[in-house]
Amino acid sequence: MNPVSTSDQGVDFRNIQVESPDLEKITAAYGRLHEAWEGAVDKQARLAVFHEWDALRRRLASWEALTRLRFDQDTKNAERKAAREFLDDLSPKLTALETGMQRMLLGSEHRHELEEELGSHLFALWEADISAFAPAIEADLTREAHLEAQYTELIASAELEIDGKRVNLAGMEPYAQSPDRTLRHRAQSVRCDFFASHAADLDRIFDALVRERDAMARKLGFANFIDLGYKRMHRVDFDQADVERYREQVLRHIVPIANEIMQRRAHAFGLSEMMYWDEALTSPGGNPTPRGDHDWIVARGRDALTKVHPEVGSFYTMMIERELVDLKNREGKASGGYCTGFPDYGVPFIFANFNGTHGDVHVLVHEMGHAFQDWKSRKLPAYDYLTPTYESAEIHSMSIEYLTSPFMEQFFGPDAERYRRQQLEEAMLFLPYGVAVDHFQHLVYAQPDASPAQRHQMWKKMEARYMPWRRYGDLAYWANGGLWQSKEHIYHVPFYYIDYTLALCCALQFWVRSRQDYDRAVADYIALCARGGEAAFKDLVRSASLASPFDNGALASVAAEARAVLT
Repeated sequence: MNPVSTSDQGVDFRNIQVESPDLEKITAAYGRLHEAWEGAVDKQARLAVFHEWDALRRRLASWEALTRLRFDQDTKNAERKAAREFLDDLSPKLTALETGMQRMLLGSEHRHELEEELGSHLFALWEADISAFAPAIEADLTREAHLEAQYTELIASAELEIDGKRVNLAGMEPYAQSPDRTLRHRAQSVRCDFFASHAADLDRIFDALVRERDAMARKLGFANFIDLGYKRMHRVDFDQADVERYREQVLRHIVPIANEIMQRRAHAFGLSEMMYWDEALTSPGGNPTPRGDHDWIVARGRDALTKVHPEVGSFYTMMIERELVDLKNREGKASGGYCTGFPDYGVPFIFANFNGTHGDVHVLVHEMGHAFQDWKSRKLPAYDYLTPTYESAEIHSMSIEYLTSPFMEQFFGPDAERYRRQQLEEAMLFLPYGVAVDHFQHLVYAQPDASPAQRHQMWKKMEARYMPWRRYGDLAYWANGGLWQSKEHIYHVPFYYIDYTLALCCALQFWVRSRQDYDRAVADYIALCARGGEAAFKDLVRSASLASPFDNGALASVAAEARAVLT
């Protein structure tokens, strides 16, 4: 029996066990599923076949999640690296089996029975899946996964010296936010030098990724990887033209506000212009920082999230007590933060790298939003519905940041109001950066034969368009268009980054609503989390009484509210 159905109390992380799949056995299991579907005599028998397949997918997803997590927790561990490589080699073959089952169900004369029971959105997701895969690209997918792992290992290998200490990239962040401008400049110089020293490998890995992805797209009948990338992202209710119009809205409504923010900061800092090494500092006396260490922050998180809603606080307590978090930065640990999950057990897991800055609170609350959605929707009847598409999923994580904002005194004490202002300013600054990343990726995959140097020039143009305030000074590698290589999403998940900006538009609407009727906003948020991915983006947004970011005026309205608060 699926463990999800037996308990609402979660499970200790140490008790999560997954068996590495045997391809021969999995292939045989799929063969039995096909035979059972063809031999089913009525609707109930066919639904039973579907649920058996769904349980198999949950088991395999749990194995994949745990294997990737263990590698990220210690990229230097040879056994975990070998397990990750085995997964990368096996995944395309499992995808072939999965899409074969999807094709059979999509073409079945009994398809309507599943649609009546589970909804038509499931079939839209499957249509995207089968259009994004064919056996002819299995080897390409394996090579793509190995290249992505190379990037992860390279970034995790950073051992940087500053102020008499050796730190990794995450550990550099407190120095990058120092009130001491010389130290900030030094931190960014060291960071920039790391990427410059690995420029050849970074360019080689990305060039190979672009060419692999373009080759896969062409084998599948697409003109280039852009269309395939959208299929991979399950974008079933908006397209590239919608995204282009949205980027223009950011350029029109948000970039001017971002420019104003940078001008105000320059004035406050007594600078004629802000340099890149000044951007991480939000006020002359230093950024607000949590008033305690890892354990203190985790303990205070329970109080803050309980104030959002008792159900959210209870969930948070379960996550901590069941040790379903890994937040401490350490040598060999992969960079970044994310929420993964084990659908066979019905619990999420949060991976992050605390570094002693306000970002620790941000990542804790953000990923807890993802995790809460995972928990709320864990019993939905189809594996495909457990997690929404990315632009919907990020609504949960970003919105809870603003719903928790009134309680930041728990972490920052008298600096809480400064944190709230910084949070809003950073949102206005992130939106231009987010669309710059997206626009850059569209340029890259529209011109897959471009040279590494040409790609760096593409990034420079995007910075000039969306972040006209940016000045790099003597940070030569950044000045020549290399900063994009520090963003792991560009290597790992093409076209993901625009989803953060779409979700942020929705999260800011929750922020506006929470200032008017906090309890109603929270109730709509919890209801949205419970829906998981059972509908497409626009439908989910409407169900939470939000405007789609693609609607006229949606971005302009939140921009106006933000400007009123900030000026």
